[in-house]
Amino acid sequence: MLYTQILRYAAIPTKILPSVIKRQKVSSQLLYFCNAMRLSRFTGWSLILFLFANISQAVAQDTWSLQRCVDYALQHNITIKQQDIQRRMSELTLKQSKLNRIPSLSAGLQGSFNNGRNPSPQTNAYIQQSFYSLGGSLSTNVNIFNWFSMQNLVLANTMDYKSNIFLLEKARNDMAFNVATAFLQILLNIEQVKVNEVQVKLTNSNLGNTRKLVIAGSVPESNQADLEAQLASDSVNLVTAQNNVITSILQMKAYLNLDFEIPFEPEVPENIFSLQIARLDEMAPEMVYSAATTTYPLLKSDELKIHSAEYNYKSTKAQQYPTLSLSGSLGSTFANNIKSLDLSKPYLVIDTVGYVANTNPVVPVLNQGVKIPDNAYYMTPFHDQISNNFQQYIQLNLRIPIFNGWQAKANTKKAQLNLENAKLTRDADVQKLRQDIYTAHANAVAAMQKFNAATKGVDAAQKAYDFATKRFNLGLMNTIDYITTQSKLFRAQIDKVSAQYDYIFKMKLLEFYRDQKISL
Repeated sequence: MLYTQILRYAAIPTKILPSVIKRQKVSSQLLYFCNAMRLSRFTGWSLILFLFANISQAVAQDTWSLQRCVDYALQHNITIKQQDIQRRMSELTLKQSKLNRIPSLSAGLQGSFNNGRNPSPQTNAYIQQSFYSLGGSLSTNVNIFNWFSMQNLVLANTMDYKSNIFLLEKARNDMAFNVATAFLQILLNIEQVKVNEVQVKLTNSNLGNTRKLVIAGSVPESNQADLEAQLASDSVNLVTAQNNVITSILQMKAYLNLDFEIPFEPEVPENIFSLQIARLDEMAPEMVYSAATTTYPLLKSDELKIHSAEYNYKSTKAQQYPTLSLSGSLGSTFANNIKSLDLSKPYLVIDTVGYVANTNPVVPVLNQGVKIPDNAYYMTPFHDQISNNFQQYIQLNLRIPIFNGWQAKANTKKAQLNLENAKLTRDADVQKLRQDIYTAHANAVAAMQKFNAATKGVDAAQKAYDFATKRFNLGLMNTIDYITTQSKLFRAQIDKVSAQYDYIFKMKLLEFYRDQKISL
C-alpha cells in the first residue's frame, strides 16, 4: 500500500536571517500598509498575534469530525431532502395506481325543496304545492378487461419508484463525497495558514535582529526596508490563507445546511499525515469502471427507468383497444308530498241519475260510487317510500375507441419515444462515467507526479536556502536575493502541501467511483 505523509510545518526553516535594516527609507506603500494596519502600536510578535489571531480561538471547542459532517449532511442537506420528496411522490403514485385496480364505489345523498306548480303524486296533474324530497344512491364500477393497461401502469410506477430510491442513494453518496472534499480543503487551508504563520514569524524575527544591527551600524538601512516590505507581503499572504479557511468552512456549512453563525472547527484526523491510500497501479481505469458499473446508483436508476418506460409504453398502447367494464347502482327517494289512502275512510255513495222510460212503476237509474273524504289521505311513511322507490341496475359496458383526435396513438408514440430517450440517457451516463473515471485516473497520475516533483523542489529549495544563508552571513549576497531564495523555499513548501492534499483527493475520487464510499 502507498502511504502518503502530509508535510508538517515543522519542516519549515527556522534559521534567523542576519539583520539588515533601514529605518528612514521605507517605501510609501509600506507606510500606507503600516498605517492602515496600525503597525505603529505594536512591536514584535505581539503585533502578528493581534493581526492574525489563530482561527481556532474564533470557533467553539466542539469539533466536527468527517464522519459527523457526513452524518449531519445526510440528515439536513437540502438537495437530499428534495430527492427524498421525489422518492415519496413516486411511492404515492405507485400506491395510487395499485388502488386504481380495485372496483370504485361511491355514494350520493341529495336533498331538495320545491315550491310552485308541480305534478300531483295522486292525479299527475300540475297543482300549486310545496314539498321537500330526499334521495340516496350507491354505485360501483369494475374494470373487467383492459388489455393489462392498469397492470402495466403499476409495473411502470414500481420501476419508477425503485429508480428514485437509487437516485436518493446517489444523492447521499455524492453529498458524502462533497463533504469529504470540503473537509480536505479545510485541512489544506489550515495547513497553509500554519505555513504562512511560520513564514511571518521567521520574517518578523529576522526584522527584529536586523533593526539591532542597523542601529549598531553593522548593516545598511536598505536591509531593514527590504525585510519590512517582505513582512508586509508575508502578512498579506497570511490574511489570504486565513480567508481561504473561512470560505472553505462556509462551503462546508452550506453542504451541512448549518447556520452560518454557528462556529465550526474541524477535527483533524490523527492519521492525516500517514493516510493509507490504495496503490495507483491497483486503480487501473478499466478495473475501476468495471467495479463502478455494478455499484454506481445512477446506472441502476437508468436501467429501472428503461423498464418503467417499457411498461408505460405497453400500458399506453393498450388504451387503443376496446375495454370491458361492469357498473351498477342502488338508489331510492323520499318526498313529504307522497300520500297513501286510508281504506277505512272511503264510503259507498248511491245517486239517482235518471229513470227508465215507459216503465210503471218508474224504475230509477242509480249510480254507485265511492266517496273519499279529504282526511282519507296521509303521508306515506319513510320506510314505505324507500321500499317502494327502491331502484337497482347493473350494466355491462364495452368501450371501443374509434376516433379521439389521434390522442391515443400520439400518447403511444410519445411513450415509445420516452423509452428510446431513457436508453439514450443510460448510454450517455455510462459514457460520462467512463470518461470521468479515466479523467480521474489521469489526474491522479498527474497529482502523484506533481507531488514527487514538489518534494524534490522542497529539497532543492532547502539546499539553496542553506547555501544562501551562509553567503548572506558572509556578506556575499544582498538582501533582495536572499529574500527571494527564502520565498522560493516558502512557495515550494506550500506547493508540496497542496500537491499532497491534491493527490489524496484524486485517489479518494477513484476509490469513490470504485466503492461508492469515502473515508479518511
